[in-house]
Amino acid sequence: MQNGYFRLVNDFDGYGVALYQPRDGGDEIQLDELTSYLDSVKISYDRKKLELLILAEEDCICRLGRGSCPVFSETYRLNISTDGMVAIVRFIAPSQGGKRLTYDDFLHDLKDRNIKYGIQEKVLQEHFTNEDNFCTDILVARGTEPIQGTDARIEYCFNTDNHKKPAQREDGSVDYFRLTTINHCKKGDVLARIIPETPGTPGSDVYGNIIKPRECKRENLKFGRNIQLSEDKYSITSLVDGHVSLVDDKVFVTDVYQVENVDVSTGNIDYDGSVEVTGYVAANFEVKAGGNVVVNGLVEGAKIIAGGNIIIAKGMNGMNKGYLKAGGDIVVKFLENTRVASGGSVDAEAIMHSKVSAGTEVRVDGRKGIIVGGYVQAANRVTAKVIGAAMGASTILEVGVNPLIKTQYNRMQKAIADDTKTVKNAQVILENFKEKLSKGVQYNESQLKYLKSVSSLVEEKNRQIEQMNVRMERFRALMETQKNAEVIVNDQIYPGTTIIISDATKTIQNDYHYCKFIREQGEVTMKAL
Repeated sequence: MQNGYFRLVNDFDGYGVALYQPRDGGDEIQLDELTSYLDSVKISYDRKKLELLILAEEDCICRLGRGSCPVFSETYRLNISTDGMVAIVRFIAPSQGGKRLTYDDFLHDLKDRNIKYGIQEKVLQEHFTNEDNFCTDILVARGTEPIQGTDARIEYCFNTDNHKKPAQREDGSVDYFRLTTINHCKKGDVLARIIPETPGTPGSDVYGNIIKPRECKRENLKFGRNIQLSEDKYSITSLVDGHVSLVDDKVFVTDVYQVENVDVSTGNIDYDGSVEVTGYVAANFEVKAGGNVVVNGLVEGAKIIAGGNIIIAKGMNGMNKGYLKAGGDIVVKFLENTRVASGGSVDAEAIMHSKVSAGTEVRVDGRKGIIVGGYVQAANRVTAKVIGAAMGASTILEVGVNPLIKTQYNRMQKAIADDTKTVKNAQVILENFKEKLSKGVQYNESQLKYLKSVSSLVEEKNRQIEQMNVRMERFRALMETQKNAEVIVNDQIYPGTTIIISDATKTIQNDYHYCKFIREQGEVTMKAL
């Protein structure tokens, strides 16, 4: 491939500019480049005539003046990118009788222009051994981009997930004292360490100026009391036996605030870490903790709020005013006349006349394992031995899909169907157009404009359908997850119990044993275990 180029030459009793047309797909002569050159050597010309001869697509000479051809050596135009990373040269052929530029002379010119890095010597040498490689972009020099490093990061040596399950005994009851709900740590344990940043490698522009890589992000360990920073400041260790937690990227070690009872002797408790009550929590008192709350005795009509988990070894009679709220799981011997909200799961041996809401599941699998009265809700599953009672109060269990997800899913499904219909109608129009065009039908400008808009519409709608299908898959995955919602009965469920799964509701009319309830074909269906 060879670009078109020009050269001043003698022509009979005068001189002119020879126009050499491109070969093998090269670029045509640039009129502005030609006229700029003639202006620089102060030679008059007829621009319109030059333009017509360039378009003629054959080699020719455009007459410019009388007398001998002026003698000019080979010259060039050098363009350097604004960021200084690339230098491009275009050589202009010498006139007839003019001298060619030498490789050494050109390198000297580059040096004078302070271009000294990344010079493409082999490419330049090829030009100076070629007789007609003019008016062509040639890479003279290329800079080197910097290689970016990696940011520092913090590696935590404890589990930062607060949603953990309690241990169970062999008989199926929950062991309230041997739990995996707290990240225990010993004095001297390493809690977190910094993985240092890796510096990058500098680059350079064609002038030899150093281009620094971006500054890699450094990390600092954030921590509270009872923690020691290492000498090199890359790790932290615990100074006490206790438990460790991560709150807003800050590591805390607490040795737990411990009281015998929560009553008039203590007043309300509000503590950033974890709280352990070795006795009971009296009615009308409050316990608030940023971590876990462990009560080894009974809780009456009190209010307990924890950022982590709540464990109540001897149960809670809420007296219709008690309230439990946990960011994590709740483990309790029994619940009676209590409101409960858990970000994770709820584990109990009995739930009676209470309103319970769990972010994952409710498990009532202890010795009694009974749910009677009230309203129990869980996103995924409710499991119990006995549900309801022969002459008991109304018991309602709800599991399943979030109505908002279903609404969004249906709306997206309709939008895809509408857009698909639009695309099919538009494609019929385009096919008719192609068929008539193949038969020689001529279309006016207005019709062509319309057909172009139809084609653009098809492309846009197909793009939108593709994007919506991706979102539909996400919604479908959520729907499939929630389709698995279930109520499991490990012994007996009594008539009068209402089960809600997604948008399906069923009131139990008969006794059932050892079964589960799922949503199947839009209805709540019983299956044997």
